[in-house]
Amino acid sequence: MKLHKEGKTFVEVTGVIFGIFLVCAWYYGFVWLWIGAAVSFILFIFMFRFFRIPTRSFLPVKGAVLSPCDGKVVIIQEVEETEYFKDRRLQVSVFMSINNVHINWVPVNGKVKYFRHHYGEYLVAWHPKSSEKNERTTFVVDIDNKGTTEILFRQIAGYIARRIVTYVKENDLVVQNQQLGFIKFGSRMDLFLPLGTEICVREGDPVKGTETVLAKLKVEQ
Repeated sequence: MKLHKEGKTFVEVTGVIFGIFLVCAWYYGFVWLWIGAAVSFILFIFMFRFFRIPTRSFLPVKGAVLSPCDGKVVIIQEVEETEYFKDRRLQVSVFMSINNVHINWVPVNGKVKYFRHHYGEYLVAWHPKSSEKNERTTFVVDIDNKGTTEILFRQIAGYIARRIVTYVKENDLVVQNQQLGFIKFGSRMDLFLPLGTEICVREGDPVKGTETVLAKLKVEQ
């Protein structure tokens, strides 16, 4: 199992802390040192699991919007998208718990037409207003490079997640399943799709990034 670059420091620090507690506990024998060693070992294992790179097939699927992350579908609804489109869109939201891998992937092929990072609050990620009020990063990918089919997706920080990492920028050409970024310690991703898009999941469904088809577009990529 490989470790993601975003987690290297976290794993190294918790590993060193565990090593210090273990050596001290072995030498001095105090109960509180053994407890510290046990707690730090659990934290070390958690960090390694959280920042692991999963084994995935990474197979492209034409005309499909693949899940950009691991997690559970928490919202499927028609909404008014107010940041970029300013019209009605289908929103699909995936919540990532601390037990999920937090790597984010690009769900479609195309060109990044719009990119904005917004500072904000840290409401719990499943809060209805977190998409508008929390710290977040918004992307719009133009699938056919003509402006006729655009997909908006958004990384959202949660109550625990306090850092959003992004690897792409405006005008970049991106491909399906390319790494988009990383959100540290619990968060959510929203997708805003054209009306009439066929939704392939239901609320409550577990999804896997790069593998689960969330929706099928009317035009092929």
